[in-house]
Amino acid sequence: MSTSKRRIETDVMKLLMSDHEVSLVNDNIQELSIYFYGPEDTPYSGGRWKVRVEIPDQYPYKSPSIGFTNRIYHPNIDEMSGSVCLDVINQTWSPMFDLVNIFETFLPQLLRYPNPSDPLNSEAASLMMRDIEAYNRKAKEYVRKYAMKDGGEAKSSSKKVAGSTSSGANNSTDAKTDRADGHKTENGDSSDHEDDLDAVEVSSVSSFSDHLSDFSD
Repeated sequence: MSTSKRRIETDVMKLLMSDHEVSLVNDNIQELSIYFYGPEDTPYSGGRWKVRVEIPDQYPYKSPSIGFTNRIYHPNIDEMSGSVCLDVINQTWSPMFDLVNIFETFLPQLLRYPNPSDPLNSEAASLMMRDIEAYNRKAKEYVRKYAMKDGGEAKSSSKKVAGSTSSGANNSTDAKTDRADGHKTENGDSSDHEDDLDAVEVSSVSSFSDHLSDFSD
């Protein structure tokens, strides 16, 4: 097994053993769906987003692709596709990081400290610089509309490994250029802002080894 594959396997297992709600997409350990909760003391507090993570073959030397599948109002996140600005990811990413760091450090920091000078959502960036209170109100409005656990987001109370997806999960991993700002983003499917996953409950983390057999060969 290559060093990169071994690292992917190790980091995915570590993420599954964490408190995060994790699903595989198409039984592929390099495509994950994880629930992320907005940090306290921010306009995103109380929000619950499903985040798509695509792990490249060059991981950990190349950063994963990250995209929100339900809508969020943030200067560095494309409102419609949910893609996170590649510049922001690459400026922060290091091979020392792992997948857990994305959800416990990187994304919380991104939501706490938006960077309006390097936007994917120009409207959000402009509003933030012009009127921070109005920006906070709009961010909270998006949380209520699209990211409440009992509202726009599907409920999930346990760690899962997914079996398959519906036709709505036809994401591409190719980079695209944002038409409005000229920034590169990772392509994400915004259709209904939610991938429909047929999830299978697992009784323990050890069950995950069955899903790694083909990958490890």
